Amino acid sequence: MSLNKLRLVDFESKLSDAFKALNQWWIESYFVMEKSDFEILDHPQDIIDSGGVILFAMMEDHPVGVCALIKSKVKDYDFELAKMGVHPDWHGQGIGFKLGKACLERAKALGAKTVFLESNTKLEAAMFLYRKLGFKKIPSFPTPYNRCNIQMLFRFKS
Repeated sequence: MSLNKLRLVDFESKLSDAFKALNQWWIESYFVMEKSDFEILDHPQDIIDSGGVILFAMMEDHPVGVCALIKSKVKDYDFELAKMGVHPDWHGQGIGFKLGKACLERAKALGAKTVFLESNTKLEAAMFLYRKLGFKKIPSFPTPYNRCNIQMLFRFKS
């Protein structure tokens, strides 16, 4: 199927199961689900209610990717780019980049100056994507995730 039919849409409650499934797939493929994962994935509306955004990449009516922009609880950072997952059948087609770029554009529109993320360096494709989006490694700070071994920051130009 051609990517010119790909569209990005905002979260709706009917997409709650897809939000969890797309993320649970990649997490369990490389790591184990943690308490913090369930807290977010079982309650996506909380992201929206606290001022965040969840964007889905849709092919027709099928969600093939997702990315969240969560209002940051970490001092000095405005948002966290989190819970980005693309269905394995759609890997390597630029969907993650489109989602990440759209989330950064939304963060900027919401007045953000910074967006951070947490990840693991063994996710080589993700590391490449984050650098391509403009994220840079920063010194570590406490994280709720055992799997996290890198934190990165995107700073909007003034």
